[in-house]
Amino acid sequence: MRVTRELPTLAAGEVDVPFVIHGYEEAVAADTVWNAHSHPWHELLWNEHGASTAVVGTQVWCITPSLGLWMPAGQLHSASAVAGTSYRAHFFRHGTVSALPDEPVAVDITPLLRLLLERLEQADLPARSRAVTEAMILDVLHPSPRALLVQLPTSALLRPIADAVRADPADQRTLTDWASALGCSARTLTRAFQAETGTSFARWVAGVRAQHAVRLLSSGFDVDTVADAVGYRSASAFGAAFRRTTGTTPGTFRVG
Repeated sequence: MRVTRELPTLAAGEVDVPFVIHGYEEAVAADTVWNAHSHPWHELLWNEHGASTAVVGTQVWCITPSLGLWMPAGQLHSASAVAGTSYRAHFFRHGTVSALPDEPVAVDITPLLRLLLERLEQADLPARSRAVTEAMILDVLHPSPRALLVQLPTSALLRPIADAVRADPADQRTLTDWASALGCSARTLTRAFQAETGTSFARWVAGVRAQHAVRLLSSGFDVDTVADAVGYRSASAFGAAFRRTTGTTPGTFRVG
């Protein structure tokens, strides 16, 4: 069963709020999709358990317990999470100042940041302590260099390839195979991928595989199983490719 939730589209600062930072937590019992929407406040999304996805235009972001996503106020986005995912959303009043840009960006959910965010949940936290904690959170918020981001191609030429690889990341077809199937040259596909995604076909596939792998790892699957599911012949080959793509090891996202 899949649940669709409808949320409004609101401009940045359209609704005034009485908080500087406000937290929300939910464990979804069914596969859940949020329609395209936007908030009047900034939003920091991260998970207690599992991995979820946010889509901004042609950008697909993967959100995990260790890697969150900053969503600026007024930014149109949609999202999805599988059953069992426990997600956290912290809302920041429009106008708060941090080192984060006015565009979606990955954020490392460090032990310090997690501790500070959880401190705000204390019902008896004195007003001065809350203000100090909020200031510390804004001070430690920084973009992460290891975003789990895939740029989707949009042309009719590349969409069949993108759809097939995203549906089955273990798909082993090369660009030459696709060129033959689509009746064009491999050079044409190479140029199109670079123009539309900013990267090569091989690196784009590696990015899709990394996102899928993170979802499986965050759900408790072991590395060998995940390696096979995303198209690698061994756990060591998977680990090497994963490190090249994400800058970290699969163990970073492994739970259980």
